[in-house]
Amino acid sequence: MNDDHNTFEGVATILSQFVPGVDYAKGMSFANAIHSKGQATVWRGDHERAELVWEQLKGAGLTMAPLADG
Repeated sequence: MNDDHNTFEGVATILSQFVPGVDYAKGMSFANAIHSKGQATVWRGDHERAELVWEQLKGAGLTMAPLADG
């Protein structure tokens, strides 16, 4: 989710560290989408893995929406 605390570069770096299949360039693309649309889905997968990724991103300082079921 968009916030006033994280830079584009910071978001891209964090996403590339924790989200499977996301490199820095793709992280920047997500950062732009988050900035312009307010949020972005950066990964879909099984719920257990999603919980781990969600916790890692939140722990790294990103503003996270609740996990969606399904």
